[in-house]
Amino acid sequence: MPISILVILLVFTTLYQAISSYLENRRSPIGQLIDVGGYRLHLYTLGASQPTIVLDHSLGGVEGYLLIEELATIGRVCIYDRAGYGWSDHSPHPRTSEQIVQELDIMLTQAKIEPPYILIGDSFGSYNIRLYAHLFPHKVLGLIFTDGLHEIGMLNMPFQLKALKLFFLSGFVMSILGSALGIIRLLKTLRIFELIKPELQNFSEASRDRVKHSFCLPKHWITMSQEITSLDKSSEQVSVAKNVGVLPIVNIKSASFFKPTFWTRLIPLRGINKLRDKMHLELSKLSTDFLQIEASQSGHFVWVDQPDLLVTAVKMVIEKI
Repeated sequence: MPISILVILLVFTTLYQAISSYLENRRSPIGQLIDVGGYRLHLYTLGASQPTIVLDHSLGGVEGYLLIEELATIGRVCIYDRAGYGWSDHSPHPRTSEQIVQELDIMLTQAKIEPPYILIGDSFGSYNIRLYAHLFPHKVLGLIFTDGLHEIGMLNMPFQLKALKLFFLSGFVMSILGSALGIIRLLKTLRIFELIKPELQNFSEASRDRVKHSFCLPKHWITMSQEITSLDKSSEQVSVAKNVGVLPIVNIKSASFFKPTFWTRLIPLRGINKLRDKMHLELSKLSTDFLQIEASQSGHFVWVDQPDLLVTAVKMVIEKI
């Protein structure tokens, strides 16, 4: 492609990004913005009955919007964008679990969301809810992990998995530029997200747009880069929460971190799954009331592949309490 045409296309996509972002910023978000100390977190709640369910997303994820309507049939559901994602402001503080947990508690207190809570943590979110339960045990009724992490595995990765982690980080950094230039927004418009992950089409377009909105913003990828860079620090911080006693935990384990396809031959999938199995074994030691659900049709993104299992897990925790 001639350089002149490429430049014209990039000018077009950059203007498209700027205009779209301007129009989005003029609209009020669906939830409320809560001040947590000079910056605001976006909180969206649905449902009125007890218990109160609070969901913390995966690293870089805002997948809760896909699940909120189904979960709201059970209780009041609170979905929030961690600082730097979605409609939340960027935080001046490090993106570590300890900081995230403090922000979460301030937000819930300021919004007058009364405890106790059932906490759902997707992937990296499992770190945050586990540390929350350690710091605020009187506020938590139970924990649900979806393909949760454990620090023993994360801090002792073999070299090839550390290299893969750096590869992901480089992709996040490149995506900062891609989102600023409007390339990711163009991919959203062309429905490339649904092409890559066809299961997304099982959800309403409105909920998908709430998720994809965040990925079009440079701050989303900046925050992802910060969180993955701080992952070892978060692993060290959560290590204090070695035992939550008799607190009910339901852990949903996927069949494989990635669903095997032609491209997974390019990555050490067997090594990833071996490490993941080790982490799930360690997670089982956190509570004397621990139950594991096998997500036999899922990759790591259980909340997209088998979202019904999260509803099942919440009902199981309610039965226990």
